[in-house]
Amino acid sequence: MLFILKFNTNWENDRGSDDKTSVKELEKLSPKKGVINQPVEDILQKGLAVHLHLLLLLMEKRHLLLLIFALFHTFPSAHVAKGKVVLNFVEAESIAEIFGGERQKGRIYFTDKSFAVSQSFIGVNYGQVADNLPPPSVTAALLQSTTISKLRLYGVDPAVIQSFAGTNISLVIGVANADVASLASDPAAAASWVSANVFPYVGASSISIVSVGNEALDSGDSSLASNLLPAMQNLLYALSASTAASAVKVSTVHSMTVLSQSDPPSSGAFRPEFVDTLKGILSFLRDSGAPFMINPYPYFAYASDPRPETLAFCLFQSNPGRVDGGSKLAYTNMFDAQVDAVRSAINALGFPEVEIVVAETGWPYKGDPDEVGASVDNAKAFVGNLVAHLRSLTGTPLMPGRSVDTYLFSLYDEGLKPGPTSERSFGLYRADQTMNYDAGLAKSVSTSNAAASPPQSNATSDPTLQSPTAPPVGMTTGLTQPVGWCGPGATLQSAAEGGSLQPAVQCFSAVGSRVAIRLGHLFSCVALTLLMLTQ
Repeated sequence: MLFILKFNTNWENDRGSDDKTSVKELEKLSPKKGVINQPVEDILQKGLAVHLHLLLLLMEKRHLLLLIFALFHTFPSAHVAKGKVVLNFVEAESIAEIFGGERQKGRIYFTDKSFAVSQSFIGVNYGQVADNLPPPSVTAALLQSTTISKLRLYGVDPAVIQSFAGTNISLVIGVANADVASLASDPAAAASWVSANVFPYVGASSISIVSVGNEALDSGDSSLASNLLPAMQNLLYALSASTAASAVKVSTVHSMTVLSQSDPPSSGAFRPEFVDTLKGILSFLRDSGAPFMINPYPYFAYASDPRPETLAFCLFQSNPGRVDGGSKLAYTNMFDAQVDAVRSAINALGFPEVEIVVAETGWPYKGDPDEVGASVDNAKAFVGNLVAHLRSLTGTPLMPGRSVDTYLFSLYDEGLKPGPTSERSFGLYRADQTMNYDAGLAKSVSTSNAAASPPQSNATSDPTLQSPTAPPVGMTTGLTQPVGWCGPGATLQSAAEGGSLQPAVQCFSAVGSRVAIRLGHLFSCVALTLLMLTQ
């Protein structure tokens, strides 16, 4: 989708042919003056981030008419004339400053990709099987310097959870496999677990998912598999006792070995012995709105088929591609093929509405002599190109135009893990917070510099936007950057002065400024509209 804002004050809407909304329908949305002419509340500190998140959610869900409707209420001069939404120049400039965009030939272009790097689909796993990890507060500061917006824990660590309070980084916390049986058999035990591990933190820290067990189905423990769904059900019921925690989802993580077939992707199917259990789990996930969590690893696919053409396919590098004989869809990388195999397996059981989350994926930068493919260059290429692929919003052949939430494995090396060297060499960072390799995750890096990155937005680079302007004296907030300041280190940018889109640059506007106040109007209207629509 593409929105064009002309600087001769015209806003044009160039939607795809599937959108039948006429200008007359838009005219009906134009409000009477004074319906909503004040913000519900001023935007202060974290409120700005909350409203930006709501905007990105609306864009991600394609609620574009709702966004246009809100614009009418927000900008007093907005009206429809001759098939265009007309604004005056100052308001057009405000939209550019709020949303970012690419200015060319007197217009500002807004595409879904303009928002890609700020969307919250890149996470990381925080394994702690090590004796040299930095304090949680240091880790929280490290992640805030990156574009990573999600963190997955394998258990519950109060110090870690508390360190991420107020960071806008969402957390997945885990139930150990050893605890699943007791939570399944006793609702009171589930209530006690939630009271101890969720309720104390959910107000300040953003806990999004409780993951029950890890790769439980293929653990070899049949009782663990049979207890999985009852434990999930008891935990969800326990969470409902708190309004603040009722939005927390409950799921479980699976390895790719739950599939009996994955090649070609359209033939994806679950192992027969797991089908009944997975039907119950998928029904639970559908009814509760939780995702199906899976651990695809192209690295292991290459290790089992170490040919040069397989390596290029796994690293998102130039390759002939593979055509799925069943769906006739073309695949250019192993990650998409693995995710779509899971999609096919879920669809085959009748649950196409259940979303997929990639709970783990990564590539070791070091291995034993017999561990083919484990190298710094390959790890950098895989992770960097995966991040670029996610940011491109290309999606997979079966799920085009959107990116699945993906948790990279892992944040740090885990030096106490048993097994081959590769098991201890998946870390993006060393314990001293230096990078094992640069995968393009730092906020000051707009794109991955790994080999053969997927094509990004065609906006050209404007070097003048890479030098930050000093913020006004004393102007700071609880956000990670000073307000009223533009520079490397964030994810949206102002193009009002004619600059090209730089995905890793953001402008924060001073509280009380014209832009901040208008942003308050806009999202107050959006929030009220959403409330009305849900009544």
